[in-house]
Amino acid sequence: MKFEENMQKLLAITAQLEEGGLELEDAIRLYGEGAKLAENCKNELEQAKLTVSEYSKQQSVPDRTEI
Repeated sequence: MKFEENMQKLLAITAQLEEGGLELEDAIRLYGEGAKLAENCKNELEQAKLTVSEYSKQQSVPDRTEI
């Protein structure tokens, strides 16, 4: 699932929980789903950060073919 889709679902779950009025079992289930989505988003962001860091490192290494 894409990061953006996970974030949208997480925002929807957060809104439901903040709105209240849920039965305890439903609130717990939604909380669990939200926690999993948050973890997935965190992992995707960390992976993106590593990827960008690698690209940045590649750009800062001098091209040896010009020597």
